[in-house]
Amino acid sequence: MIKKRFLKDSIKVPIRILYHIIIVALSAAIALSLPFTASFVARIFLVYRSLIEDEKVFLVSVEIVVAMLLIIFFNYIGKSWRDRKFSNIARSAGIAYFFTTRGSFAQRRIKKLKEEQGFARDIMIIGSSGLSTFVDPKGDLHNVIQNCREAKIMLLNPYSEGARIRASSILDPDFTVEKFGEQAMKSIDFLKGLKAVQKNIKLKLYGSAPFLKLSILGDYLWEKHYHSGIDAQAMPEYVFEHNQNPSSLYTPFYHYFLIRWNNPDIPEYDFDTDELVYRGIDGNEVRRESFTKLEPQ
Repeated sequence: MIKKRFLKDSIKVPIRILYHIIIVALSAAIALSLPFTASFVARIFLVYRSLIEDEKVFLVSVEIVVAMLLIIFFNYIGKSWRDRKFSNIARSAGIAYFFTTRGSFAQRRIKKLKEEQGFARDIMIIGSSGLSTFVDPKGDLHNVIQNCREAKIMLLNPYSEGARIRASSILDPDFTVEKFGEQAMKSIDFLKGLKAVQKNIKLKLYGSAPFLKLSILGDYLWEKHYHSGIDAQAMPEYVFEHNQNPSSLYTPFYHYFLIRWNNPDIPEYDFDTDELVYRGIDGNEVRRESFTKLEPQ
């Protein structure tokens, strides 16, 4: 990952220099050709003016075409003004990107952006099972979570009532609470492997039905909504950038994560003992429960 970023940075410098050289050369060529171009256009205009000045049908046709072009032009100006207004609203809300679909091109761009934003940064994640998000090698955060500095992850407890609600809301008849539990266990095993190689990873398991899917990668926050009956992969994704604007939505979503992370009712998973550790508001341990021996409610 580091070699790849170094190679990209080393290639960008000569490309930028070549770009500026081409722009300067093109500007000089245009400037030198302006006198010849102007005289040529003037001669052509005088020739055609003498030929068409008595053609009334032609003149009327030209007027109609010009009127249509003006209508199109002013409509374009109006649409551009409205788009700019909405763009300013989105910028004020802190929106940096918005993805409505996840086609192959969009998927590659999303994964690339997340890798750039999360590389060697602190990341925070709220998800469901986590399998398609960071366990699958094709997942958006598979490389991010292996190259981050610290990770705080919240997943849905597969033995909770929320897991049963989420599983029953999926229209796919093959998706059951048992299958969801298998996916969650694969995610936990994957995180165990990262923890074993000294990765600073903390995992908490919440019990309520999932509401928001959040990925906080440094100064960028990716947000989706868990809709009943719809796979989260099919939902649009919003990206908010952290800035000093008080109207930015980055801050309330960030606080939403912190409130849930610090909720004493949500236990932390102990990778060494496979236990759920409950802590008080002061952070001290209150009690432990065995996770592997729990049965679905």
